[in-house]
Amino acid sequence: MSSGPTHPPPRLQAHILSETPSVRDSNPGTPSWREDDEHAPLLRPDDIERAAYNGARDRDLELELEADTVKSSTPTSTWAKAQYYIPSLYWIPNYTLSLLGGDLTAGLTVAAMLIPQSVSYATSLAKLSPVTGLFSASIPAILYALLGSSRQLNVAPEAALSLLVGQSVTSVLRADRHSPPANPEAVGFAVATAITVQVGLISFILGFFRLGFIDVVLSRALLRGFITAVAFIIFIEQLIPMLGLTALEHSLNPQTTLEKIFFLVEYGFTRAHQPTAFVSACVLVVLVILRMLKASLRRYKWVTRVPEVLIVVIVSTILSDEFRWDDDGIAILGNVPIHTGGHFIKFPLHHHNLPYLRQTTSTAVLISIIGFLDSIVAAKQNAARYSYSISPNRELVALGAANLAGAFVPGTLPAYGSITRSRINGEAGARTQMASIVCAAIVLVATFFLLPWLYYLPKCVLGSIVCLVVYTLLAETPEDVIFYWKMRAWIDMTLMILTFVLTIIWSVQVGVTVSLIISLLLVVHRSSRTRMTILGRIPETDRWEPIDESPGAKEDTPGVLIIRIRENLDFANTAQIKERLRRLELYGVRRSHPADAPLRQPASILIFHMADVSTCDASAVQIFHELFESYRTRGVGVFITHLRPDPRAMFERGGIMKLLGADAFYEDVGTVMRRLTGESQH
Repeated sequence: MSSGPTHPPPRLQAHILSETPSVRDSNPGTPSWREDDEHAPLLRPDDIERAAYNGARDRDLELELEADTVKSSTPTSTWAKAQYYIPSLYWIPNYTLSLLGGDLTAGLTVAAMLIPQSVSYATSLAKLSPVTGLFSASIPAILYALLGSSRQLNVAPEAALSLLVGQSVTSVLRADRHSPPANPEAVGFAVATAITVQVGLISFILGFFRLGFIDVVLSRALLRGFITAVAFIIFIEQLIPMLGLTALEHSLNPQTTLEKIFFLVEYGFTRAHQPTAFVSACVLVVLVILRMLKASLRRYKWVTRVPEVLIVVIVSTILSDEFRWDDDGIAILGNVPIHTGGHFIKFPLHHHNLPYLRQTTSTAVLISIIGFLDSIVAAKQNAARYSYSISPNRELVALGAANLAGAFVPGTLPAYGSITRSRINGEAGARTQMASIVCAAIVLVATFFLLPWLYYLPKCVLGSIVCLVVYTLLAETPEDVIFYWKMRAWIDMTLMILTFVLTIIWSVQVGVTVSLIISLLLVVHRSSRTRMTILGRIPETDRWEPIDESPGAKEDTPGVLIIRIRENLDFANTAQIKERLRRLELYGVRRSHPADAPLRQPASILIFHMADVSTCDASAVQIFHELFESYRTRGVGVFITHLRPDPRAMFERGGIMKLLGADAFYEDVGTVMRRLTGESQH
């Protein structure tokens, strides 16, 4: 494209403003403001245009196409809109052979890592057939590649999400210990399908109704606590097959993570199967050493593409076949038939799955939220690295459609993006979604043709592979803990610890749900406090600045309180405004306890500086009407300055203009103060 104009085209700028929360509520039509006076709002029009331009420079290919259309001053065509909402309609016709080499290499590299991972997640975590993991790594990925806006995101089963599915499957299978199901595999398929179809619907609906902003609502501390707890649970879960204690576990049936910890402490040393434990330990050590070697030799690009997991799987399978480890009591994968409960394609909402919908809804909601957050972090990281942008709402729609498509294959696990796999995908050369299609095609080929070659693969090797994932999940935890301690972020630290403890003691659902509620309550609490401050005059000037930010600003007129409201007004942040104003009036900007004696006399005149208020909803107008009525009843004079056109119109429709009278509204604080001091001199 040609070099951009000084500012983005109007239609593109409007789109950027609608997608950028930090500038979305600003009014680009207001006149210029001086930076150093009390007229200046916190966000000026030139800031808005600059932010819009900076955001426009690196928009993705679809928005570049839209910008070109805008330049021609013609309406966007239906085809251009279709390309925006279905990215494959743009990148497939414009695909060039120069991109194919990198995409092929990336697809092969990720597939080599993904095949053993998917088999491990399905068998060790989800308690299902290995085929379900492989189908989950291929079918949703193909649909996401057609609908998703991230070019490097790899969509496949995730360890934490597979664990949640496995817990639901186990809970259903053990619901009635006296009457176990006749076909446990079919029940597992039904439970997994019920979860996956709900996950797809939830994600799709969230995206359709443009609720992608949830990725900025949840605390990182909550996610870190959840990830740490899940890593710990996965480690405990995998120690059982790695020590050869699976049969004993089935007989004693420990339920919670704590019970499994006690089970391992009691029987881990006395009843462990030594050949299985030895193979598990050797495989884990080899994987760790290979991972460390790759990290130390990262300067050689080809080293990063070596699939150490696949190498370990191949070598251990050959050794198991050659030395007949199964004769020594080591459990092997065995024959894996390619079937999914009768039919390869089946409508997910049928009578076999419906009984499990209600009892798996909470798990589906949890998977949808956690999966989307992981996916959007991975997508944003790659978008920033390769200079394009993604839309959280379109990502939700694409992920939802991908999981809905996967649900048509019975037993398919929920599939979301992975930060690690997506980073490797980009580093290996992926520049378009074709890399995901290549990867999915290789996984499908492996599903139908390579599984018989894994007949002698020891199951404990799959457990060791999953344990390697634990290391990846825990890698950032110490850094975050040190950071929170250094920053004295006790709320974040408490939230992380609470999530971890509740998840370990009770369950993943309880831990995340409680912490999620606390996180949302904190967000609501902080957003419900209208940002306000008291203005004071800079001596020998006609400027007013916040007294808590400008040491020279002083309140020089007794009985007059000047309040600057620093954000837009709506029902959420005006509910407590009466109490907030009362505390400012009696205690000022200093922190104080409600039981403290008032530090100031009640004001006789209140001046509201509203330059930063560009929108005001009906609930806020109603609250302000009641507030101004109470001031008039007390005999307190009320003046409003810097009122913008939109709030002015709302105040007029809500009767505030009539209540206060036209002489209560002024252009600036200085005019009001000159009138007040002039009246006081007569």
